[in-house]
Amino acid sequence: MTALLDTNSVTSSLAARGITVFERGWLSSNNVLLLGDGPSALVDSGYCTHVDQTLLLVQEALQGRPLDLLLNTHLHSDHCGGNAGLQKVFPRLKTLIPPGQATSVADWDPVALTYEPTGQSCPAFKHQGTIRPGDVIQLGRAAWEVHAAKGHDPHSVILFQRESRILISADALWENGFGIVFPELEGIDAFDDVSNTLDLIEGLAPCIVIPGHGSVFLDTAGALKRARSRLDQFVSDPAKHRRHALKVLIKFKLLEWQSVSFENLLHWYRSTPYISAIEQRSSSTNEQDLQDSLQGLINELGASRALRIESSHIYNA
Repeated sequence: MTALLDTNSVTSSLAARGITVFERGWLSSNNVLLLGDGPSALVDSGYCTHVDQTLLLVQEALQGRPLDLLLNTHLHSDHCGGNAGLQKVFPRLKTLIPPGQATSVADWDPVALTYEPTGQSCPAFKHQGTIRPGDVIQLGRAAWEVHAAKGHDPHSVILFQRESRILISADALWENGFGIVFPELEGIDAFDDVSNTLDLIEGLAPCIVIPGHGSVFLDTAGALKRARSRLDQFVSDPAKHRRHALKVLIKFKLLEWQSVSFENLLHWYRSTPYISAIEQRSSSTNEQDLQDSLQGLINELGASRALRIESSHIYNA
């Protein structure tokens, strides 16, 4: 593989290495299926409302073969919401997760795992082991390195295949940015972690990047430049990051619902603890302030064509 590989040959190049990428919509993370002489493996399982589609995609690609391993790069609901469904269909499936939240999974604590606070869903699943930074694990035809990727999530990992220089970057790097820096929303300094992870990826120098969301891409240098520019904006104006996070959480919920009345969205907005924490609401926050805040966010999402409004009803766009 060379840096001159063009976009049209990416799919066939990955397929030649036993790698199939299921590019999903933004409600579900991309899924990466790895097949070969070693254990068959799926990296990330999407959101729970898409589990039937996830199962169909995986089973069609397996063509009757078993699925041996399921790996989660991190435990946000859009990356592990299909775990329970896959475990039911593949009873011998071994699920591996980053170690940081293993106790919360074993005890199944949806608050500690942030599903309840963010107003998202994730059916309970079990894990049989962990993947730790520094591990090298056989997936399909090749050995993959596990690297820590703090920032978006303090426990996240990325996977790198050194010989072919293929990176599964999860939400640490997309073609046009990276995932919300959730620790920052919780009062924990983490922008430096994002920067360090971007430096790590630059050092790995991947030729092909399989992101957690969006299309597979080749221009790592361009993606890193755009990610650092966005990070600089958030560092200089943390309020911009918080507002961006609010809009992302609203858009994510709208992707799930597809349409909702303003009144029902306001109820969700009012009652979701994570949103209340981001807005740093006080007990004296009144209803009109909440309505005005939500309306302003909706207007911005509408202006960017992320949603449309018709007669007080809000539709995903």
